Amino acid sequence: MIAWLSGKVIDYSMANLIVLDVNGVGYAVETTTPTHAVLSQEVGAVNLYIQTIVREDAISLYGFLELEERALFKSLIKVNGIGPKSAIAILSTITPSVLIQSIHLQDKATLTKLPGVGKKTAERLLIEMQDILKDSFVAVKELALPKSNAASEALAALEALGYKRFEALESIKKLQDEDLDAQGLIKKALQLLVKH
Repeated sequence: MIAWLSGKVIDYSMANLIVLDVNGVGYAVETTTPTHAVLSQEVGAVNLYIQTIVREDAISLYGFLELEERALFKSLIKVNGIGPKSAIAILSTITPSVLIQSIHLQDKATLTKLPGVGKKTAERLLIEMQDILKDSFVAVKELALPKSNAASEALAALEALGYKRFEALESIKKLQDEDLDAQGLIKKALQLLVKH
């Protein structure tokens, strides 16, 4: 099973599909829309976490820039009625953190707006994903959501600046005991992030 590939994107002309040249071999890798957008701008080598899915008639590769996103993809395809194509469509429409938040808040309305997710599938997602995410690697990274509005604003700002969610969360958690507004949190969190 292929779990990771490093190579150069040689074709990104098809939506949600890239061809990755790895030492002269071209691998067709399906991706989410945001990942595809990032990869279409890359000129050098890229690294992708791969989920290999073997069926009777095909071997399909699904590529992700983040380990957490691959873990969430694997969790989604365990849900009855959601296959790999549906999981890619879902992750192309909603960020992993918003999806996980929606599941934990039992927000069926948000889930039913996702492609291919009706009321019944949304209910299955809410029930089955709760159990899957309890022990999931992605839950550890994504679910420690800040409780205060200032922390939430600071987290969003740091992510907008290009910091990975878990890096931003860790820096904000270190400042939890300080009574700071969003601006203060952002400033101090940036100081912590720059030191690393």
